[in-house]
Amino acid sequence: MNYYLNIGSNIGQRRDNLYRAVVALAAGTGGCAVSSIVESEPWGFESENRFMNLGVSLVSDIEPHEMLDRIHDIEHRLGSASHRDEQGNYIDRLVDIDIVAIDDLVIDTPTLQVPHPHLAERDFFLRPMMQLAPEWRHPVTGLTAAEMLAGESHQPADTD
Repeated sequence: MNYYLNIGSNIGQRRDNLYRAVVALAAGTGGCAVSSIVESEPWGFESENRFMNLGVSLVSDIEPHEMLDRIHDIEHRLGSASHRDEQGNYIDRLVDIDIVAIDDLVIDTPTLQVPHPHLAERDFFLRPMMQLAPEWRHPVTGLTAAEMLAGESHQPADTD
């Protein structure tokens, strides 16, 4: 499976945090492709600390929920605590790794949603996806990352 991940960091040595996460993710795979870094304001909460994000594309036969467990393990090993406070609000973080997409899979479980439910709203997801997978299309909307970034909207195909 082709996994498209996004790594973000807004505290500590942000660039080092990103690359430590890339090395951990690439371990045990045939390697990975990495996008340019995108710097952005925090999304969904207030902070003086800007984020650095980058996209990672890797091929793995690990099942999606197992990959999610692996990602959480990497986040914890790199020193990242919870991404939310006691009230459930987003907070600053050393490393945050999200599964953005997996090929043309659609997964909707309580613990994993693929493609990422906020993909079309986050240019720090879309810009790396444009670099890593310019031809990839959202399996529900049919849009590429470039089309989502441009604000286009398509309706899901009628399957009658």
